[in-house]
Amino acid sequence: MFKLIEIESTISIPPNRFYEDIDKVALEILQKNYEEKITSDLGFIIAVDSVTEVGIGKLIPGDGAAHHNCRFKILVFKPNLHEVVEGKIVEVVDFGVFIRLGCIDGLVHVSQITNDFITFDGNKSMLVGKETGFILKENDVVRARIVAVSIGAGGTRSGKLGLTMRQDWLGKIEWIDKKVELLKEGVPEKELDEKTKKKSSEKESKKGSKKGSKKSKKKSKK
Repeated sequence: MFKLIEIESTISIPPNRFYEDIDKVALEILQKNYEEKITSDLGFIIAVDSVTEVGIGKLIPGDGAAHHNCRFKILVFKPNLHEVVEGKIVEVVDFGVFIRLGCIDGLVHVSQITNDFITFDGNKSMLVGKETGFILKENDVVRARIVAVSIGAGGTRSGKLGLTMRQDWLGKIEWIDKKVELLKEGVPEKELDEKTKKKSSEKESKKGSKKGSKKSKKKSKK
Protein backbone atom coordinates (compact mmCIF):
# COMPACT_ATOMS: atom_id res chain seq x y z
CA MET A 1 0.00 0.00 0.00
CA PHE A 2 2.18 2.88 1.25
CA LYS A 3 5.83 2.69 0.25
CA LEU A 4 8.88 4.94 0.45
CA ILE A 5 10.93 4.28 -2.69
CA GLU A 6 13.94 5.85 -4.39
CA ILE A 7 13.82 6.75 -8.08
CA GLU A 8 15.92 8.71 -10.56
CA SER A 9 14.99 11.51 -12.92
CA THR A 10 16.40 14.58 -14.70
CA ILE A 11 15.42 18.09 -13.70
CA SER A 12 16.01 21.44 -15.37
CA ILE A 13 17.19 24.34 -13.20
CA PRO A 14 16.59 27.79 -14.76
CA PRO A 15 19.47 30.34 -14.84
CA ASN A 16 17.83 32.63 -12.27
CA ARG A 17 18.22 29.89 -9.64
CA PHE A 18 21.85 28.95 -10.29
CA TYR A 19 23.07 30.75 -7.16
CA GLU A 20 20.56 29.14 -4.78
CA ASP A 21 21.19 26.02 -2.73
CA ILE A 22 21.04 23.24 -5.33
CA ASP A 23 19.50 20.63 -3.01
CA LYS A 24 16.71 23.01 -2.00
CA VAL A 25 16.02 23.99 -5.63
CA ALA A 26 16.02 20.35 -6.74
CA LEU A 27 13.55 19.38 -4.00
CA GLU A 28 11.16 22.21 -4.92
CA ILE A 29 11.25 21.31 -8.63
CA LEU A 30 10.73 17.61 -7.94
CA GLN A 31 7.82 18.35 -5.61
CA LYS A 32 6.18 20.44 -8.32
CA ASN A 33 6.78 17.80 -10.99
CA TYR A 34 5.78 14.68 -9.04
CA GLU A 35 3.49 15.34 -6.08
CA GLU A 36 -0.21 14.50 -6.55
CA LYS A 37 0.54 12.70 -9.81
CA ILE A 38 -0.42 9.16 -10.82
CA THR A 39 1.59 6.66 -12.84
CA SER A 40 0.67 3.07 -13.67
CA ASP A 41 3.98 1.72 -12.34
CA LEU A 42 4.38 3.82 -9.17
CA GLY A 43 0.75 4.45 -8.25
CA PHE A 44 -0.30 7.62 -6.40
CA ILE A 45 2.68 9.85 -5.60
CA ILE A 46 1.82 11.51 -2.30
CA ALA A 47 5.04 13.41 -1.55
CA VAL A 48 8.67 13.84 -2.47
CA ASP A 49 10.41 13.04 0.80
CA SER A 50 14.03 13.98 0.15
CA VAL A 51 16.76 14.37 -2.49
CA THR A 52 19.60 11.90 -2.01
CA GLU A 53 21.85 12.95 -4.92
CA VAL A 54 22.09 15.76 -7.47
CA GLY A 55 24.43 15.07 -10.37
CA ILE A 56 26.66 17.54 -12.24
CA GLY A 57 24.65 19.87 -14.42
CA LYS A 58 24.79 19.69 -18.21
CA LEU A 59 24.20 22.57 -20.62
CA ILE A 60 22.43 22.06 -23.92
CA PRO A 61 23.07 24.53 -26.78
CA GLY A 62 20.13 26.89 -27.14
CA ASP A 63 18.82 26.05 -23.66
CA GLY A 64 19.83 28.27 -20.74
CA ALA A 65 18.80 25.76 -18.06
CA ALA A 66 21.16 23.32 -16.36
CA HIS A 67 20.03 19.69 -16.54
CA HIS A 68 20.81 17.48 -13.52
CA ASN A 69 20.26 13.80 -12.92
CA CYS A 70 18.73 13.37 -9.45
CA ARG A 71 18.03 10.52 -7.11
CA PHE A 72 15.21 11.13 -4.65
CA LYS A 73 12.76 9.36 -2.34
CA ILE A 74 9.01 9.51 -2.80
CA LEU A 75 6.08 8.32 -0.70
CA VAL A 76 3.62 6.41 -2.88
CA PHE A 77 0.31 4.65 -2.44
CA LYS A 78 -0.10 1.66 -4.73
CA PRO A 79 -3.12 -0.61 -4.19
CA ASN A 80 -2.46 -4.27 -4.94
CA LEU A 81 -5.05 -6.71 -6.24
CA HIS A 82 -6.38 -9.07 -3.52
CA GLU A 83 -4.83 -6.95 -0.77
CA VAL A 84 -6.84 -6.68 2.46
CA VAL A 85 -7.32 -3.08 3.57
CA GLU A 86 -9.09 -1.13 6.31
CA GLY A 87 -10.73 2.25 5.98
CA LYS A 88 -13.55 4.51 7.07
CA ILE A 89 -16.86 4.83 5.22
CA VAL A 90 -17.11 8.37 3.82
CA GLU A 91 -20.32 8.07 1.83
CA VAL A 92 -23.35 5.76 1.77
CA VAL A 93 -25.47 5.53 -1.39
CA ASP A 94 -28.20 3.20 -2.63
CA PHE A 95 -25.72 1.11 -4.64
CA GLY A 96 -23.03 0.71 -1.98
CA VAL A 97 -20.50 2.48 0.24
CA PHE A 98 -17.36 4.47 -0.49
CA ILE A 99 -14.37 3.78 1.76
CA ARG A 100 -11.46 6.19 2.23
CA LEU A 101 -8.15 4.39 1.65
CA GLY A 102 -5.30 6.85 1.90
CA CYS A 103 -5.61 9.21 -1.03
CA ILE A 104 -8.36 7.40 -2.93
CA ASP A 105 -11.86 6.10 -2.24
CA GLY A 106 -12.84 2.50 -2.96
CA LEU A 107 -16.38 1.30 -3.73
CA VAL A 108 -18.06 -1.69 -2.13
CA HIS A 109 -21.14 -2.46 -4.22
CA VAL A 110 -24.23 -3.62 -2.31
CA SER A 111 -23.81 -7.06 -3.88
CA GLN A 112 -20.34 -7.29 -2.31
CA ILE A 113 -21.23 -6.33 1.28
CA THR A 114 -22.80 -9.49 2.76
CA ASN A 115 -24.86 -12.50 1.70
CA ASP A 116 -27.85 -10.79 3.28
CA PHE A 117 -30.42 -8.72 1.35
CA ILE A 118 -29.43 -5.07 1.75
CA THR A 119 -31.84 -2.13 1.83
CA PHE A 120 -30.98 1.58 1.66
CA ASP A 121 -32.42 3.97 4.24
CA GLY A 122 -32.22 7.35 2.52
CA ASN A 123 -33.46 9.32 5.55
CA LYS A 124 -30.67 8.02 7.79
CA SER A 125 -28.13 7.49 4.97
CA MET A 126 -27.37 3.90 5.90
CA LEU A 127 -27.56 0.36 4.54
CA VAL A 128 -29.42 -2.27 6.56
CA GLY A 129 -29.30 -6.08 6.33
CA LYS A 130 -32.82 -7.59 6.17
CA GLU A 131 -32.08 -10.77 8.18
CA THR A 132 -28.96 -9.83 10.13
CA GLY A 133 -29.94 -6.28 11.06
CA PHE A 134 -26.37 -5.26 10.22
CA ILE A 135 -26.04 -1.52 9.67
CA LEU A 136 -23.45 0.38 7.63
CA LYS A 137 -23.25 4.14 7.97
CA GLU A 138 -20.81 7.00 7.54
CA ASN A 139 -17.65 6.84 9.73
CA ASP A 140 -17.94 3.07 10.29
CA VAL A 141 -14.55 1.36 10.00
CA VAL A 142 -14.53 -1.69 7.73
CA ARG A 143 -12.14 -4.31 6.39
CA ALA A 144 -12.29 -5.22 2.70
CA ARG A 145 -10.35 -6.92 -0.08
CA ILE A 146 -9.31 -5.16 -3.30
CA VAL A 147 -10.82 -6.98 -6.29
CA ALA A 148 -10.41 -4.37 -9.04
CA VAL A 149 -7.78 -1.69 -9.64
CA SER A 150 -7.91 0.97 -12.33
CA ILE A 151 -5.21 3.65 -12.25
CA GLY A 152 -5.33 6.38 -14.87
CA ALA A 153 -3.40 9.61 -15.20
CA GLY A 154 -4.14 12.95 -13.57
CA GLY A 155 -5.03 13.94 -10.02
CA THR A 156 -5.00 11.72 -6.94
CA ARG A 157 -8.73 10.97 -7.20
CA SER A 158 -8.78 9.72 -10.79
CA GLY A 159 -8.11 6.07 -9.97
CA LYS A 160 -10.82 3.51 -9.16
CA LEU A 161 -10.85 0.68 -6.65
CA GLY A 162 -13.41 -2.11 -6.43
CA LEU A 163 -13.73 -3.80 -3.04
CA THR A 164 -15.53 -6.79 -1.54
CA MET A 165 -16.56 -7.59 2.05
CA ARG A 166 -18.35 -10.89 1.38
CA GLN A 167 -15.42 -13.15 2.22
CA ASP A 168 -14.68 -14.57 5.68
CA TRP A 169 -13.37 -12.13 8.29
CA LEU A 170 -14.16 -9.08 6.18
CA GLY A 171 -16.78 -6.40 6.82
CA LYS A 172 -17.47 -3.91 9.55
CA ILE A 173 -14.90 -4.23 12.34
CA GLU A 174 -17.74 -4.47 14.85
CA TRP A 175 -19.06 -7.60 13.06
CA ILE A 176 -15.61 -9.18 13.05
CA ASP A 177 -15.15 -8.45 16.77
CA LYS A 178 -18.45 -10.23 17.49
CA LYS A 179 -17.21 -13.33 15.67
CA VAL A 180 -13.97 -13.27 17.66
CA GLU A 181 -15.97 -13.10 20.92
CA LEU A 182 -18.07 -16.10 19.85
CA LEU A 183 -14.93 -18.08 18.97
CA LYS A 184 -13.58 -17.40 22.46
CA GLU A 185 -16.87 -18.68 23.86
CA GLY A 186 -16.31 -21.96 22.02
CA VAL A 187 -18.79 -21.51 19.18
CA PRO A 188 -17.73 -23.62 16.12
CA GLU A 189 -16.57 -21.51 13.18
CA LYS A 190 -19.28 -22.87 10.86
CA GLU A 191 -21.95 -21.52 13.26
CA LEU A 192 -20.43 -18.05 13.62
CA ASP A 193 -22.52 -16.32 10.95
CA GLU A 194 -25.81 -17.61 12.39
CA LYS A 195 -24.84 -16.71 15.96
CA THR A 196 -23.66 -13.26 14.89
CA LYS A 197 -27.02 -12.67 13.16
CA LYS A 198 -28.80 -13.64 16.37
CA LYS A 199 -26.72 -11.27 18.50
CA SER A 200 -27.34 -8.40 16.08
CA SER A 201 -31.11 -9.08 16.05
CA GLU A 202 -31.19 -9.13 19.86
CA LYS A 203 -29.26 -5.86 19.97
CA GLU A 204 -31.65 -4.16 17.55
CA SER A 205 -34.73 -5.45 19.43
CA LYS A 206 -33.31 -4.08 22.70
CA LYS A 207 -32.83 -0.70 21.05
CA GLY A 208 -36.43 -0.81 19.82
CA SER A 209 -37.81 -1.71 23.28
CA LYS A 210 -35.83 1.13 24.89
CA LYS A 211 -37.26 3.61 22.41
CA GLY A 212 -40.76 2.25 23.04
CA SER A 213 -40.40 2.59 26.83
CA LYS A 214 -39.17 6.17 26.45
CA LYS A 215 -42.21 7.06 24.33
CA SER A 216 -44.61 5.46 26.84
CA LYS A 217 -42.99 7.40 29.70
CA LYS A 218 -43.46 10.67 27.81
CA LYS A 219 -47.14 9.85 27.21
CA SER A 220 -47.74 9.01 30.89
CA LYS A 221 -46.18 12.33 31.94
CA LYS A 222 -48.62 14.15 29.66
